[in-house]
Amino acid sequence: MAKVKSAYFCQSCGYESPKWLGKCPACQQWNTFVEEITEKKSSGVPDWKSDTSSIKPRVNKPQKVQEITYTEEQRLITPDKELNRVLGGGIVSGSLILIGGEPGIGKSTLMLQLALTLPKIKVLYVSGEESEQQIKLRAERITPHPLSECFILTETSTQNIFKQIEVLEPNIVVVDSIQTLHSAHIESTPGSVSQVRECTAELMRFAKESNTPVFLIGHITKDGMIAGPKILEHMVDTVLQFEGDRHHVYRILRAIKNRFGSSAELGIYEMQGNGLREVSNPSEILLSLREEALSGVTVSATMEGMRPILIETQALVSNSPYGTPQRSSTGFDTKRMNMLLAVLEKRCGFKLGAKDVFLNIAGGIRIEDPSIDLGLIAAIISSHEDMPISHKICFAAEVGLSGEIRAVTRIEQRIAEAEKLGFEQIFISKYNKKGIDFGKYSINIQPVSKVEEVFELLFG
Repeated sequence: MAKVKSAYFCQSCGYESPKWLGKCPACQQWNTFVEEITEKKSSGVPDWKSDTSSIKPRVNKPQKVQEITYTEEQRLITPDKELNRVLGGGIVSGSLILIGGEPGIGKSTLMLQLALTLPKIKVLYVSGEESEQQIKLRAERITPHPLSECFILTETSTQNIFKQIEVLEPNIVVVDSIQTLHSAHIESTPGSVSQVRECTAELMRFAKESNTPVFLIGHITKDGMIAGPKILEHMVDTVLQFEGDRHHVYRILRAIKNRFGSSAELGIYEMQGNGLREVSNPSEILLSLREEALSGVTVSATMEGMRPILIETQALVSNSPYGTPQRSSTGFDTKRMNMLLAVLEKRCGFKLGAKDVFLNIAGGIRIEDPSIDLGLIAAIISSHEDMPISHKICFAAEVGLSGEIRAVTRIEQRIAEAEKLGFEQIFISKYNKKGIDFGKYSINIQPVSKVEEVFELLFG
């Protein structure tokens, strides 16, 4: 008979304790421990296999690195180019992929759209939140004529799900969502820490031993973190975050963790009435269409993974009506903004200590690339002096504490992107000049070394 034990789990971070605690020592949250009865299985046979006669124990032996044979991962290329880019080139066989995001952001729409558009692929879409009729209505709205063999299963028991998987033998499994599943081996409610961990472990064993990719849709907490224990993100191969504002049409799919590719890739979608549309050129949607030059607005060239993107950086500098000036930024690190303001005041002589400063990255995107520093300080001075900068000028350089213009990576890709979108001039660091063939670009490349030099060229 299986051994039953009781433990206390923090519902915020998944910390396990043998007794109840008022404050979680891991996440410092109060009154989050709940007692859960866990049952340890006596059999090591995977739940998704009923025939155990063919299972042979495998003994792993140590091998030299030189003797290990490596084969390229088999990837399934989907019709969704943005998803392929974020995953690192396609869906890897046997991978476990977790997608998190706010309610109503479009996670289920993205997965159902993928399940319906894969040509001649058998997909099992498991839903624990919606009925077959609800999914049918959404599927007809997204893809009236599906290309794949998409099967819908409304079930929350993992044992019943694995029975249907054994009969159907799908090529891809989508679970919506992992917080709704429950295993008979754990005596706790669905969505609890132990249930989420056990159900994920069962699906991981199925994915690795059957070489079938599995997509898990996960809820998030009020802090924006994926709900459940932190070990959930460690167990899966890839963690994707679906971001955006439900009141805007654009959505961003970002890779937080990826064992089979870069974790810095980004995919952009547009939410429409018939589903999500891929945005192949994000620079065009992140730049506003303006005919006249406005003060406090500049364009910077940044990189998201291997993709160059031109973004619009906006700044507003005004007199502070209160004793303490306000500092606010949207889409950019506030501490780095304060550092740039200190550089402008100390090295360039601009008196901004009594001014309110507001920064915004247009389009709702968040940027951590320091290459937009030069564009930001140019926008701040443009707003401070109320002198517009031409919308045909672009910036791509980092600013140091001494006011020097530092070099950035992949500068030629940034220059090519600016040239493609019709910009006439781009400011870069003079330390990026080496190796650049100025003759092959029609755009005017302006290398600079100091912030003061930039202001002289822009404002005279």
